[in-house]
Amino acid sequence: MQTEIFDLVIRGGTLLTMSADMQIIEDGVVAIKANRIELVGKNIQPGADKVIRADGCLVIPGLVNTHAHLPMVCFRGMADDLALMDWLENHIFPMEARFVDKKLAYDGAMLAIAEMILSGTTTVCDGYFFENHIASAIQSCGMRAVVAQGFADFATPDNTGREKIISTAERFVRRWKQYAPLVTPAFFCHSAYTCSPQTLVAVKAAARDAGVQYMLHLMEHEEEARTIESRYGRKPVPHLLELGVLDSETVAVHCNWLSPEDIKVFASQGVRVSHNPASSMKLAAGVAPIPQMLSRGIPVGLGTDGAASNNTLDMFQEMNLAAKIHKAVSLDPTAMSAAEVVRMATIGGARVLGLDNLIGSIEEGKLADIIILDMNQPHLTPLYNPYSQLVYAVRGADVTTSIIDGKIVMENRRLLTMDPAVAMQNVRDIGNRIASEGKP
Repeated sequence: MQTEIFDLVIRGGTLLTMSADMQIIEDGVVAIKANRIELVGKNIQPGADKVIRADGCLVIPGLVNTHAHLPMVCFRGMADDLALMDWLENHIFPMEARFVDKKLAYDGAMLAIAEMILSGTTTVCDGYFFENHIASAIQSCGMRAVVAQGFADFATPDNTGREKIISTAERFVRRWKQYAPLVTPAFFCHSAYTCSPQTLVAVKAAARDAGVQYMLHLMEHEEEARTIESRYGRKPVPHLLELGVLDSETVAVHCNWLSPEDIKVFASQGVRVSHNPASSMKLAAGVAPIPQMLSRGIPVGLGTDGAASNNTLDMFQEMNLAAKIHKAVSLDPTAMSAAEVVRMATIGGARVLGLDNLIGSIEEGKLADIIILDMNQPHLTPLYNPYSQLVYAVRGADVTTSIIDGKIVMENRRLLTMDPAVAMQNVRDIGNRIASEGKP
């Protein structure tokens, strides 16, 4: 009988499947045909056009970044050590108004994609201006993404006014839905304090009609609650509940100041959460009550936010901080175990983005989004617990190979779908322009 030949086989190493039973396979084998995982196991010898040896490596699902603003790499390090509202209103918003255009959006996205693939992220959820151009950059590099067209009531660089919401939304979905699940469209309202009730409701209605996810920043800082209550007579979560925009297709980002009552609302409505600890810590915005959310069954994933407030897109740093900050806040060293944090960065993040039936774990039938990490290094020796090593010791630079949708996009630390030197030079040129024209 003729042996089936697969397109790609990964052989050897320790395989963390992130399946429901958290199966770990030593000396594992993964066989891929086209863009899907066909075989997972050990002691099997499938034939393949290409074999990757993973001896001495960890083989894990690609990381899922549930919240980013990719072109903000162009503002990395520009305005640090500032309070959130000062940073946002006096630095970021003015700089975006002056400098963000189609070219910055595309070139910034290309550099961000290079940084993410090199550090093990295979799926990202992005929301920014000129999202069509960002989606084009993502598509050209073969990355997986949820791309969210942004909406706000203030003047934005791409001039999406309230009167154009429905037509803008419909055009965006029509353009990108055909490429799902590699590139999946969504809608992003900036926040409840920059979007009127009419905008929040109109965008949610458009999202429901199009069958796409609806996202917004929520309760990132303490002042937000006072602002919303003074305007509308209700705190943010009751305000959004009254407007009817909270449901299982809503992703709330940050959520640092949720009350126990808010958490109950999220659990009852099925709201999903993107946790961005590095950005919130750097801006001293607060710490989200993630253990309490998880205990109520609320889906939670990890995100980096933009590189202007992080200042890196390395999800391993995000995992490290997510584990440690909750231990420090609760004074409980058992809070947020390493395995739980790795779940949040893989299958948990996929669930937040509505993709967990396709990605987030290494299981037969799923799409092949896989990364390989070289563990034969001084800072990763010895290896007792792979989850602990991933969260507390690994760095993004330890990723050697990244596979997205069955295609190798990085091998032996070399990007195969783009030239990072070109991306870096383009953003250097943008940075020089910003520096020469002066900060606001």
